[in-house]
Amino acid sequence: MPAPPARPYTSRNVVFGYVTINVLFTLAASLIWAINTIFLIRDGHLGIFQVMIVNAVFTVGQMAFEVPTGVVADTIGRRASVLLALVTLMVSTLLYVATPHWGLGIWGFIGASIILGLGFTFQTGSVDAWMVDALDATGWDRPKDRVFAWGQMASGGGMLTGSLLGGLLGQLDLSLPYLVRAGLLAASFVVVAVVVRDVGFTPRPLRVSTFGAEARKIMQAGTQFGWRSPVVRPLLWVSGFTGIFLFYGFYAWQPYVLDLLSKNYVWLLGVVTAAFSLAGIVGNFLVKRVMREGTRRREAPRVLAAAAGLETAVALCIGLVGIVFVRSGVAPAAIAIVLWLTLGLISGVSGPVRSSYINDYIPSAQRATVLSLDAFFGDTGAAVGQPVLGWVSGRISIPVAWLIGAAFLVTAPFLYVSSGAAARRAAAKPDQL
Repeated sequence: MPAPPARPYTSRNVVFGYVTINVLFTLAASLIWAINTIFLIRDGHLGIFQVMIVNAVFTVGQMAFEVPTGVVADTIGRRASVLLALVTLMVSTLLYVATPHWGLGIWGFIGASIILGLGFTFQTGSVDAWMVDALDATGWDRPKDRVFAWGQMASGGGMLTGSLLGGLLGQLDLSLPYLVRAGLLAASFVVVAVVVRDVGFTPRPLRVSTFGAEARKIMQAGTQFGWRSPVVRPLLWVSGFTGIFLFYGFYAWQPYVLDLLSKNYVWLLGVVTAAFSLAGIVGNFLVKRVMREGTRRREAPRVLAAAAGLETAVALCIGLVGIVFVRSGVAPAAIAIVLWLTLGLISGVSGPVRSSYINDYIPSAQRATVLSLDAFFGDTGAAVGQPVLGWVSGRISIPVAWLIGAAFLVTAPFLYVSSGAAARRAAAKPDQL
């Protein structure tokens, strides 16, 4: 008896898979986001400067692995790349927990961070590249920024749940969020294996003997469609300059808000991180109102420039709170938290708009590579910002380091304006792209 024909893979399947992957991946990842710095300080016995060194090693690892893992995603397939990401992240998470128990000190965390960087680079760009190509192949004719917004709302929901759960588990034992995270990553592996198909993209074999040639080929493509593109190049610089602050700011926020409050409320970190994700979801809902039908390419750079300007102002104000208020207490902590949530709201609007905008100017065959190149610039900024700003935090204070880092965000509005101008020229003369 012949086997029944395979069910067609539709746009609905793609959207369902994209949203499901985002919620599960972020749920697993965010379990440690609210308590990671506190875990390294208390269980790992590291200082704030050493914490930033460990985090910087993670971003340097991402820098080193972005191109090789981009080769994997653009050859053997985006599905395989995501599956490799999940396995690698699970191993590195368990090593994080084992490091204090085995007495490995900072070197154990550094080793785990390198593996962690490898895991995230397998995921970077591959999920978005799969979604965009699969939607094109299945006849999707609606704006993709809505799908990016749905994905980010799903991520926000996962982050909300994961942050709350991580904070509660961390109040009991700081290693518990890591163990639960490893279990969720294993479950995510099964889900991806079932729901993801490489449609709209034709995988090709990758052998050790051809890896160098494939890497050079993809690097050349990344240079042509990324660095040499007058529209995309300013976006890469945005990632680089904002990366100097964003990674430091996210991890420095945890001890900063506890210092402002002068209370040992680990659970509060989970609540605030969850509220940050909720603010991002609200921002995702606003994307449809902000971006008008038929004018997306023209409006996107303007929206991004305005959002970047607001983010810069809010980030600077957060740093000023720790300087203006000499004494700690509820008032400075509450003001900083409200400003932090405002930052989440703005990012919720700009994130999907930026993702849709950059994908509009990247060919399908090079999509994962150029998105990885964009992430590489962000990693480079973070690799510089975290140790330098961590050193300033330890020698002077977190608020001073925060202000120094936030000052780099000032470049973003001007770079978005530059990208928009190049996009308008390209629309008039398509050969400029």
